[in-house]
Amino acid sequence: MELTLECKSRPEGSKPNALRRNGWIPAVLYGHDGTNSVSIVVDEKSVQKLLKDPSASSSLIELNIPEISWSGKTLLREIQMHPWKGFPFHLSFFSIASQDSVQVDLPLHFVGEPIGVKQGGLFDTQVTQLTLKCPPNKIPDSLDIDVSQLRMGQSLHLSDIQLPEEVEAVMEADVLIASVSAPRGMKAEDLEAAVGEAEA
Repeated sequence: MELTLECKSRPEGSKPNALRRNGWIPAVLYGHDGTNSVSIVVDEKSVQKLLKDPSASSSLIELNIPEISWSGKTLLREIQMHPWKGFPFHLSFFSIASQDSVQVDLPLHFVGEPIGVKQGGLFDTQVTQLTLKCPPNKIPDSLDIDVSQLRMGQSLHLSDIQLPEEVEAVMEADVLIASVSAPRGMKAEDLEAAVGEAEA
């Protein structure tokens, strides 16, 4: 998914709090010109709309800055929130124009009801997002993980997940993703009976 955001150069000498009072969120763009960075501001309403999109942190964002005649694809690398008011305080964008690959954090969407849950087991997730490395144009829109065949006593590891072409996870292959465990107090013979019934 690709999003678009209109920005302005931050006025020289402007105070961050004054900008926020006037409806502008301070931000910075890195990577567009070597090690140089540029201070920008984004309309608060646009930021609020952007952050409502659950894929904002893993989507390419087309950033337009007319004052410096720059437009390019970026990733939203950091969102600073006000510690108690909960509104966005500062944003950091990173240009990916010169990058062969990028790292993004993508949430996992577990699809289906595990067989083990139907048997009375408990479904538990250990990892809810993966850090992925891939070319900028290969960032998946989502990662749907089918857990419907997971039986009681079985686990799902990273090595069991088939990732899209040219996409790799920046984690160990044996990382536990999810499992279905027997409820506390369930007798061994009852567990064996439930498993045997499912296998039959």
